[in-house]
Amino acid sequence: MEEKGYPFSFLTEASVNLADDEELMELMVRAGFDEVFVGIESPEEKSLSECHKVQNKQRDLMAAVKKMQRFGLQVSGGFIVGFDSDPPTIFQKQVNFIQQSGIVTAMVGLLNAPRGTRLFERLKQEGRIIGEIGGDNTDFSINFIPKMGYRQLVEGYRYIVTHIYSPRHFYRRLITFLRNYRLPKKRAHPVQFCHIKAFFHSLWALGIRGKERFHYWKILLWTVFRRPRHFPLAVCLSIYGYHFRKVFEGHLQGTERETGPGPS
Repeated sequence: MEEKGYPFSFLTEASVNLADDEELMELMVRAGFDEVFVGIESPEEKSLSECHKVQNKQRDLMAAVKKMQRFGLQVSGGFIVGFDSDPPTIFQKQVNFIQQSGIVTAMVGLLNAPRGTRLFERLKQEGRIIGEIGGDNTDFSINFIPKMGYRQLVEGYRYIVTHIYSPRHFYRRLITFLRNYRLPKKRAHPVQFCHIKAFFHSLWALGIRGKERFHYWKILLWTVFRRPRHFPLAVCLSIYGYHFRKVFEGHLQGTERETGPGPS
């Protein structure tokens, strides 16, 4: 990879205790890894116990994420709401964690119970299974009766995704990430024609037509003056944000008719 000028980049999945192994993170970045998906699930300790996420318990999850970012790894985070242990405050807690950690690619889903799991068997014994999973935990469907009630869960979930993918909050989170992220030295990928083409497409779709145009131009100018080496990454992640909003706007349009508007 070093000899060829890093023609490829890699991503992988790891547990949050990767942050404990500095040598491993350094070697990963040197080998060409620039992104890692981490199943954070929840900032609520009781919910982590419920899903047996022992490696996430009794640790500063925020500090672990920021440490991985400083070592040159973009952290994509997986989050779940709908645990029996989730309090009514879980929705705001999830939003706060995602925003403050600078996890740009935050994937939040509703808990579902796949057949054959311990969760499915427990809920079945409690008479709470109401169907099969649909395979998409972001489409506002669940296959069990949640303790907090379906309407409260769905409205809270709607609040999370509407908030974190709104232009104002997404770009604010992107700046939080760029402030903390350390771009590996000698790892800038050569600019190709497809990158230039994508950039100009983004200027039109995000910077002129998009409702996020003010935020998009702001992030471009901020990056040029504050983190110029991060400019290609800022453009790429802005396009990610556009994609996320389009996906969830489609889901939201379908659920508005069924459950009514969520909390503001």
